[in-house]
Amino acid sequence: MVADIEGDSSTMIGILVLTHEDLGEHMIRCASHVVGTNPPQLGYLSMFIHDAPDTILAKGRALIEQLDSGDGVLILSDMLGATPCNVASRLVQPGKVECIAGVNLPMLVRVLTYRQESLPVVVEKGLSGGQRGVIQIQAEPSHAN
Repeated sequence: MVADIEGDSSTMIGILVLTHEDLGEHMIRCASHVVGTNPPQLGYLSMFIHDAPDTILAKGRALIEQLDSGDGVLILSDMLGATPCNVASRLVQPGKVECIAGVNLPMLVRVLTYRQESLPVVVEKGLSGGQRGVIQIQAEPSHAN
């Protein structure tokens, strides 16, 4: 249950990655590497097996307050139906705090890239980036059997 919030809180969508264990922290590290910077208004909340959902809920509310500069917050959670996502669903406030389940690295990079847009646009970009980032890679003809 750690948060990493860096930088200036100028006009942009805040992003909270709420996941099992340390997945969110590691995804943020990877995304920061890809985009070449430590993005501001980006935090994570890790949930471990011994954590009470109500405790995580309270921490999530506090983080949303820190991440929101007035433009809203997008929560990215790891798995639909799992406890972190269930907690995230209790944090949703339509038009102010939105949530996408099934976070992956292409989704996170995409929302970081478009976060100066409105919250509905960032949600759409996150969904499309996450979906387009999941594809089967075919063998190159020179490598096929």
